[in-house]
Amino acid sequence: MVRILIKKISKEVITPKYKTEGSSGVDLSAFLNEKVVIKPNSSELIPTGLQVAIPEELEIQIRPRSGLAAKESMGVLNSPGTIDSDYRGELKIILFNHGDKDFIINNGDRIAQMVLVPIRKMEFEEVDNLPDTVRGQGGFGSTGKK
Repeated sequence: MVRILIKKISKEVITPKYKTEGSSGVDLSAFLNEKVVIKPNSSELIPTGLQVAIPEELEIQIRPRSGLAAKESMGVLNSPGTIDSDYRGELKIILFNHGDKDFIINNGDRIAQMVLVPIRKMEFEEVDNLPDTVRGQGGFGSTGKK
């Protein structure tokens, strides 16, 4: 297990925790002074009241909660959102309403999940040609439907 430093902006902020032994992520909750209404086909930036410090070789990904997606058509707009190891500001979630009715968020509502992920840095080497593959330059849908 990796130790992550976490700072709560207020004592009322809910500290994330794993719900089950097999959970990959922890739920993040809204930290609001008043409810937020997200209109259909609109997004809102929702604060969590949390700040974190993570090791350099890791990132935090912000992902939608499957229940909110399936039942309420709510998602994380930039899914997955990335929290870099050098970011120290408040974690905020860009929620998007894909549905056809208003979605109301109250203080303490679980709105997204946070997953800790390893990062591999890239080193680029410029070349004149890339190795051939069977697929080649075939793009979107090039491998067929079945």
